Amino acid sequence: MEEHIPRSLNMDTQAVATDIVRTLVSAGYKAYFAGGWVRDHLMGHPSEDIDIATDAPPEKILDLFPRTLLVGLAFGIVIVVVNNHQFEIATFRRDIDYIDGRKPTKIELATPQEDASRRDFTINGLFYDPIEHVIYDFVHGADDIKHKVIRAIGNPDERFVEDRLRMIRAIRFAARFDFTISPETQTAIIASADTLFPAVAMERVWQEITKMAKYPRFDTAIIEMHRMGLLPVIFPELQGVHLHEIKGRVAGFPSFSQQVEPILSVMQLFPKVTVDKVKEICVYLRTSNEEAMLADFFVSMRNCIESEHTLGVVDLCAWVHNYAHSHAKKCLQIIATSVPLHERELFLQRHQERMDKLQWHIQRVVEKKPLINAAVLIAQGISPGKQMGLLIKEGERLAILHDLNSADQVLTLLKQCHLWLH
Repeated sequence: MEEHIPRSLNMDTQAVATDIVRTLVSAGYKAYFAGGWVRDHLMGHPSEDIDIATDAPPEKILDLFPRTLLVGLAFGIVIVVVNNHQFEIATFRRDIDYIDGRKPTKIELATPQEDASRRDFTINGLFYDPIEHVIYDFVHGADDIKHKVIRAIGNPDERFVEDRLRMIRAIRFAARFDFTISPETQTAIIASADTLFPAVAMERVWQEITKMAKYPRFDTAIIEMHRMGLLPVIFPELQGVHLHEIKGRVAGFPSFSQQVEPILSVMQLFPKVTVDKVKEICVYLRTSNEEAMLADFFVSMRNCIESEHTLGVVDLCAWVHNYAHSHAKKCLQIIATSVPLHERELFLQRHQERMDKLQWHIQRVVEKKPLINAAVLIAQGISPGKQMGLLIKEGERLAILHDLNSADQVLTLLKQCHLWLH
């Protein structure tokens, strides 16, 4: 189907991409914007990520453009670099012999119609001619956009055999755009969920989850992943957990800031997890070290709150160090979403009041300026070593517990403890 649309008033990226298309057309080839940009354009969503599809063979693309990156040449893909912006140019192709659930073993040159039919979902199978301002829709993607449906192109079972990651992508797109997944596509996901691994690398799964978390309705995405059987495959610990329980664990997601790191949202799926298990999960997900440390802090803080609630004992030293963390307030806000609604305001108020009361000590921890340091202890005749380290730590504890603000005050108490060798 061809559909004429009005000229778009887009930014410089579109102008550069249009020049690339014009260069290909001038050389005698067809060339269109493809996939996600066309989808977003029809939906009125701004996008700077423009991929181009053409019938020009890769070697001709290399001849036409001086700056290129050869990262996908085996699959007919050339990256053209213009003004430090990368544009992926792919030759129309048919993918042949998928054997690993991720990529074809070879490709063949094809028509635009054939190229569209090998893509994942109808909403991503559209082409746009930026010179003639015409949309080419061979898979009825525009209709599915209009009716807010995520539908696999052709046979959904075949699409998921070709690339198992598409099962997660279907749910991500549905949640991002507030679309429904067609019944036949849902059925195929449910039937194939347990084949996600080992076809898909965990790094790719984590990338998809991270992308999901950037948009509203991340809670819906998690619920749908559980309902269709993908979440228990990704996290075996969640096997047997009732869907109603998962809904409760993600209920706070809509109130999270867009700046909340995905790993913190994921930790809400594991309300009773230990710090050691957190480390295992982060290694399993292939998160960055920064993400792993943040997850560790979040769960440590949550466990501290749980222990305080259970035992009725407040560890002020632990809280000073908790509050000194750069993500402390964000983590408290997330933890608060698990507190009954009628208690939530009081919970946050109580922590704010405690934070205000301990502010002097928190600031010292942030600035790494303990009242008792090595210089103070050396002046008292304490030699560097294990004892000094223990005394510095104990001095900090005494300063917080007794709300002291001078080294002399702390030393007076410190000299009375068993660590001080007379």
